[in-house]
This record gives sequence, structure tokens and C-alpha cells, in this order.
Amino acid sequence: MNAALAATITAEEGIPAVIEGEPLKGRHVLIVVENLPLPFDRRVWQEARTLKAAGAHVSIICPTGKGYESRFEVIDGIEIHRHPLPLEAKGAIGFLAEYGAALFWETLLAWRIHRKRRIDVIQGCNPPDLIFLVALPFKLFGVRYIFDHHDINPELYEAKFNKRGFFWWLMVLFEKLTFMAADVSIATNHSYRKIAIERGGMAPDRVHVVRSGPDLSKLKRVPPAENWKNGRAHMVGYVGVMGEQEGIDLLIDAVEHLVRNTGREDIQFVLVGGGPALADLKALTEARGLADFITFTGRAPDADLFEVLSTMDLGVNPDRVNAMNDKSTMNKIMEYMSLGKAMVQFDVTEGRFSAQDASLYAQANNPVDLAEKIAALVDDPQAREAMGAFGRERVINELNWQHQITPLLAAYTQALAR
Repeated sequence: MNAALAATITAEEGIPAVIEGEPLKGRHVLIVVENLPLPFDRRVWQEARTLKAAGAHVSIICPTGKGYESRFEVIDGIEIHRHPLPLEAKGAIGFLAEYGAALFWETLLAWRIHRKRRIDVIQGCNPPDLIFLVALPFKLFGVRYIFDHHDINPELYEAKFNKRGFFWWLMVLFEKLTFMAADVSIATNHSYRKIAIERGGMAPDRVHVVRSGPDLSKLKRVPPAENWKNGRAHMVGYVGVMGEQEGIDLLIDAVEHLVRNTGREDIQFVLVGGGPALADLKALTEARGLADFITFTGRAPDADLFEVLSTMDLGVNPDRVNAMNDKSTMNKIMEYMSLGKAMVQFDVTEGRFSAQDASLYAQANNPVDLAEKIAALVDDPQAREAMGAFGRERVINELNWQHQITPLLAAYTQALAR
């Protein structure tokens, strides 16, 4: 068996059922997540399964959500405690209600869980940067706190509202307090690690990079489904959140340029995902007369997601070039690469680090250049195949979840040794 085939087989085996030596045997880990239910949050679910394989007893606190309404559930031996939240927050009052309700339930459930079985480590996954408030009382009893840094909230605020001001400074303060409370922090990439050290004041040896690598045992190609193409010859896919800062409006501008200015009517765009801007993006598409060329699936089951990823000719990542997106690693990029799909995106630091030669890079926030690079790649199947193969190989050899197991367990070993 050659080395490439052996690496592929190993990667596709996914997370082992038992990690040799079970380094966390007898330990109780509580993971607190506010913005997504489990197991829908793929990164956190992979972390939880890895910790379980390392011998830990794993409990999770998270919100309920569509398809995840049960308040308590045990999946793969992992206890999931879900709590209700107000409707999706809008404005200062809405966020205050959401965060207040979340902190109430997280605190209540954490103490219930602790009384049943002593907690050794609490892992808080932002956003928001307030979960340290749940962990602080437990630290008095020797419980360790690990901060899993998913989003850089000051940059997110600035990208969303195009300003700083009082709330930006408040987010910087909460972020600083979070790092101060953490015994160890986990960064999703080296840009986040730099923020943890320089802005958060963390000692460099206490910041571990654990990327959001895909689990290739779960993310696999399925037979293409031609119905997604809406009768057209080609298809471009997008997978991710439908939010204001994701640049979907720039993608709609790019589609309009292709259809109206270049006469390209042979490309269907299929966008998978839900989010607060979905209704507005649908309305914008209708207003532009592009509804026949752009399909919005909303939040879709895995079967539909894998069909879209397997059917599309290439993926697109229209995230705006700003301080938030430049420093963040987007899951969609990893998913495109895992399925061997080339992509087009704007030129952001972490996006380029992840994709490298698996992507073409459009001029910053320029929908015309984005459109032209999409068209060029659609018309060059040989380039797509080579780029897709490069991306797939990079995921197998460097980026899939198996490569994240060692740094994740190193973070836990260090926290428990303090």
C-alpha cells in the first residue's frame, strides 16, 4: 500500500473509539456552548467525541434549536443538557435578554451537573465572551477553565456595524476578562493565537492551536443529484451562515453581473444554510430578478448538504475582506476541500492559508472580479480537478480532525496539571 492511500484510509477512519492510554480517564468535562445546539455544532461535537475517546465523562450545556428540542439527551455516551433561549436577538435589548437567559440556564445546569458528578474542567465556547462568568465560582473549588476561542467578537462587532464605540470597548473588556479567567485557551488558527497572547495577555505556552478540521469519516461524497442544477449545465455551491457579514449580497451582485452583463445563464447557484439575514437575502434576490438562478435551501439536513457539495462544480466563499474575516478560519473552506472541490474567494489571510492552491482569489470585496473568476473556473474543468485534488490532499495530510486530537489533549493535560 502506498503512503498516499494509507494516509487517506487513516483519515477516513475518523475519531477512534478509544484513544490509547485514555489520558483523561476518570475526569469529568463540561462543555458550555451558547450559539448552537449539539450535535449540530460540528467542531464542538468532534471535541466532545475526542474527549470521550480519551476516557473523559463528557457533559454539554447548549441551547435548544430546530430538530434539537429535547431538553436532555445522551448521544454516543455524551450527556447533552439543552435549555431554551428567547427568539434570535436583535438590538441591545434583544442581546441583553438572550445573554441573560443563557447565563441563567448555563449556571443552573452547571451546578446540577456538578452535584451529580464533580466537574474537573469547564470548556467555554464563545460567542459570547461571557461564559467565564459561569466558570468563575467553580474555579474556587479547583475546577479548571479552558476557553475555546471560536469568534473574535470585537472584530465581529466592527465588521457588522462599521464602527467601534462603547459596545466595542465592552467586548474588548469581556474578551480580556475571559482570557484572564482561563487556565488554558484554544485558538482555531494562528491569527487567533496571536490575539490571545497580545490582546488577551495569555502566556504563549498556554495557547494551543486546534483547527476546525473536518471529520472525514462523516464528510463524504454521495452520488450527484442533478435536480439541484435547475436544468443548467453548471452549479456553484455555498455552505454557511446567512448573516450580514458573510458577503452573500456581494455574491448576489456577482450573479447579477454574470447574468445581466455577460449573458451567462448556464450556472445555478445553490446556497445552503440559515441565519438572521436569510429572509432579506431572498427578498434581494427576488428584487433583482435572480430567483431562478439562486436557490436558498435554508438550514438543510446532512443528506441535502452532502448532495450539494457532491453535485457542485466549485464552491464559493464571498466573505468580505475585513478584520473579522481576515483572521477567521471558515468551516465552508474545509468542507469544499474535503470533497475535492475547487473554490473562489476573496483574498483573506486565513482563507488563503487553509486553501492555498485549491482556490482562486478575487480582488477584495469586488463582485465583478468574483464573478469573472467563478466563470473562468467553471469553464476550466482541468484546473478545477487539479485544484480539488490539491485541497483534498491537504485536508488528508495536514488539516483533518485527526491532526487536531494531539493539540486538544495537550491543552487538557496542561490545564489539569496546574
